[in-house]
Amino acid sequence: MSIPFGNITTFVFDVDGVLTDGSVWSYEKEEYVRRFYIKDGYAIEKALQAGYHVAIISGGNEPGVRNRLSFLGIQHIHLGIKDKKKVLKELADTLPCQTADILYMGDDIPDIQLMKEVGLPCCPSDAASDAKQASIYISAYAGGRGAVRDVIEKVLRVRGDWKPEQW
Repeated sequence: MSIPFGNITTFVFDVDGVLTDGSVWSYEKEEYVRRFYIKDGYAIEKALQAGYHVAIISGGNEPGVRNRLSFLGIQHIHLGIKDKKKVLKELADTLPCQTADILYMGDDIPDIQLMKEVGLPCCPSDAASDAKQASIYISAYAGGRGAVRDVIEKVLRVRGDWKPEQW
């Protein structure tokens, strides 16, 4: 089966376990800290600059996460979401795209409903087994360690938009 990287115009990512390694550092003052991978962020910025849509749909809702995603230039940030499928449908209606044009990367059971709705369901190498079964593409990279960069780079290369010689 050929992986339809060339059809993608929109990237939608979960946060914990996808953009982060899934670890949460808990501090005394009820602060929860996540660690992002700089190379994933660079690829997100390049996708946005090339005109792709990037959105986040996550059940988590930490201010530090929103700050990082906003810093990268992501405008469609949906945190604290219980019904991810509803938000995905709203995004598809709002953005100029069809669900078949969306790559969604998730890593666990709450992501599977979304994975069934999009053109290219993906997951990191360390995703839960159920998420792997729902994926068309499983990155060779773990969540928070290059999985996001991997899928973005693959799409942009296939579509002729990965141009490091111009950056």
